[in-house]
Amino acid sequence: MFKTRITEKLGIRYPIVGGTMMWITTPEFVAAIANAGGLGILASAIYQNRTEFAAAVDRVQAMTDRPFAVNINLFPAMRAIDNNEYVDVLVEKGVKIVETSGHSAPEELCGRFKEAGMTWIHKCVGVRYAQKVEQMGADIVTVVGYENGGATGRLDIGTLVLVPRVVESVRVPVIGGGGVSDGRGFLAVLALGAEGVIMGTRILATREAPVHDNLKQALVNASEQDTMLVMRSIHATHRVWVNEAAKRCAELEASGGELAEILNIVAGKNAKRMYDEGDLAAGVISCGQGVGLAHDIPTLKELFDRTVREAGDMARKLATD
Repeated sequence: MFKTRITEKLGIRYPIVGGTMMWITTPEFVAAIANAGGLGILASAIYQNRTEFAAAVDRVQAMTDRPFAVNINLFPAMRAIDNNEYVDVLVEKGVKIVETSGHSAPEELCGRFKEAGMTWIHKCVGVRYAQKVEQMGADIVTVVGYENGGATGRLDIGTLVLVPRVVESVRVPVIGGGGVSDGRGFLAVLALGAEGVIMGTRILATREAPVHDNLKQALVNASEQDTMLVMRSIHATHRVWVNEAAKRCAELEASGGELAEILNIVAGKNAKRMYDEGDLAAGVISCGQGVGLAHDIPTLKELFDRTVREAGDMARKLATD
């Protein structure tokens, strides 16, 4: 059940994609998502150079024989990134699925994806962006509604409207998300016309997620009201979990703080301390409103199996009622 163009194109069991999360989508977590039946996506931008990145790809390939993808980051970064070097590694290692995400389409890279025979997924924020990358040759587009954790884009459109608008506007298959935490959300997004579902916040509260137990428990205890928007003043709006660091960031923005001060609060090194040491005030973490639907800490396999089982049961019930 739930075989779609996404499962066929990507060669995965379930039409479930694990969202790319900096410092969290490690090789181990990517492989665990793949082994659970979904598509794990390795974040290339967390690696400082080509050698480190190549070693990370090797680690994923050593831990799973199932398909996985690599994200090429097109957002502004504090460290200059030559994405062509990362693409060189993908070609050398035979990685066949690439995801791009950012403020602009990768016009200088898409030709290389095609030459290497890769399936190219582009994550964007709305209809015209999806249409543009379809014309450029994207095989799949991903869109997430305003409920989502992380970058919310500039359009502020909820999942219920955004997903079907994109689906009706492109011919390529669409992966949709924004607030998906269980079988209800999974089935709803497919009912909107998407052929795959992306989950980010929910998979943070799984056994395999490489974040401290303190943080996992805090997320399970959180409600749908425990997120907030930060970095809107610098045109990089993100939805994050409400904690002391996020509140400091918002206060600094409201008072006209300098860009460097804002970036210092949201810096990856602070978030990593929270993930590794469990200091819940150390940094910010992307978190969607679907956190209010996360009530336990299962394994990824348990979560994916349960999600698809729930969705199947509901689909059958709706068909017979």
